[in-house]
Amino acid sequence: MSVVRDLTPDQLAIRPAPDRWPVWATLGHTAGVRIYWLCGVLDEPGAEDTPFTAPWSTTGWEDDLDHARTSVELVEALETTWDVVDGCLRRWTPDMLAERFIRADGVPWHSRQSVLMRLLTHDAYHSGELSQTLGVHGLRQIDLWAPESG
Repeated sequence: MSVVRDLTPDQLAIRPAPDRWPVWATLGHTAGVRIYWLCGVLDEPGAEDTPFTAPWSTTGWEDDLDHARTSVELVEALETTWDVVDGCLRRWTPDMLAERFIRADGVPWHSRQSVLMRLLTHDAYHSGELSQTLGVHGLRQIDLWAPESG
């Protein structure tokens, strides 16, 4: 989280290409997707403790490029949405992972396991994208496997 915490507004505005989101929007999107899937699709609690209190919203921070987010907002979003992930991992049992959720039209949808895999790959994808963008600009990259401090 220290990589994000230390980014200046100019660094958060860096884009990997002219037609791609700025760093801040990718970070906000990464956090917001966690709430969409866990609280929206799987109806897990916790959205109210995050900046993304409307889990089914189809517009995220990345959709309003005129409202750049600060490092403080992004750290809060990443930490509070991770708390929702952590709560799910603590509550769910191995047997619960296979449970499939039913859409409003009665069609079986995603299982908890498929949502976890989606979130894992989504976080990893965007972390790689962000790390490459930051590295190209001579900035510290994200280390998903850094040992926890303190």
